[in-house]
Amino acid sequence: MTETPLTLVCFAVKEESTPFKAALTSRADIQILLTGMGQRNAEKSIRSALRNFRSSRRKEALISSATDAPSHPQPASTPSLRHSTTPSLLLTCGFAGALSPDLSLGTVLFSCDDAPHLQPRLLAAGALPARFHCSNRVASTAAEKRQLWESTHAEAVEMESQTICNICREHQIPCATIRVILDTASEDLPLDFNFLMTADQQMDYRKLAFSLAKSPSKIAALLRLQKQSKAAAQKLAEVLLKVV
Repeated sequence: MTETPLTLVCFAVKEESTPFKAALTSRADIQILLTGMGQRNAEKSIRSALRNFRSSRRKEALISSATDAPSHPQPASTPSLRHSTTPSLLLTCGFAGALSPDLSLGTVLFSCDDAPHLQPRLLAAGALPARFHCSNRVASTAAEKRQLWESTHAEAVEMESQTICNICREHQIPCATIRVILDTASEDLPLDFNFLMTADQQMDYRKLAFSLAKSPSKIAALLRLQKQSKAAAQKLAEVLLKVV
């Protein structure tokens, strides 16, 4: 069998991944993983995925040993493909909130200290190098983002990448963070999403419906955010497709 490198592209939620997934054609060298929101969900998903990679590889090796025979060699012109026990590259992608007041909606940022070979491609694709703060909660207000900007000196905030990168270092997997700005530093989100989450950081749609029923004026702002998220996800996909 011929071993092919695999890139694992991680997103927290499907809304972040949809344009990228739709643009992929027959790319056997790329897999998408939805981790869920937050550091705890990200750690659980990544560790589970890496265990599954190793388990699948062991099964492939056993099947190959049982079925391969010298009298029936595989033609050199049509090699079988398999992936290594771990990805050769992992990208942690999705939305981020701007902490720097200089960042606008749709700006794609990256940090690739553990995968420096990606930097020329990212720069050529229009992405900007940045420092990320990995938060355990959604930064919902301009005041909260300003406080984070002053205390962390990071340009953007998100909720999964530091945990994912730490796990990749454990397993010696090159990793890069690539995020797109969904909300600017001066922008309040229409709702405090921290109060709309379950204990495991899943959206509680009953709480969302109740909040909107209490404040129907928030519906228009929420629809604008949805429109922003689609535009931001499309911009992120355009950059990712130039990198992987």
